[in-house]
Amino acid sequence: MNVKKIFRKKHINIAKYAIVALVFIIWVGFFDNHNFKEQFKYQMKINDLEEEKEYYLKKIREDSTRLSELNTNDENLEKYAREKYYMKKKGEEIFLVKEKNED
Repeated sequence: MNVKKIFRKKHINIAKYAIVALVFIIWVGFFDNHNFKEQFKYQMKINDLEEEKEYYLKKIREDSTRLSELNTNDENLEKYAREKYYMKKKGEEIFLVKEKNED
């Protein structure tokens, strides 16, 4: 066989595989259900959910600390009830003072 023919056949085979691989990459990258754009949106959603998770874990820790303080100390419980729910003892008066917001 001629060396040029063998080289041409190998070159054509390599070109076929390269074209098929390129078409496959383009198809998966842009037209598939899991394309690059969708993957980017999924990653952004994951990041947002992780930030939200951290926020809620922080709130849980703060509320757990506050709850343990309220359960162990009656003075803290009374102060919390007065400030949050405007509770009062018999014969007391409550005055609410609202501050102006300077916008």
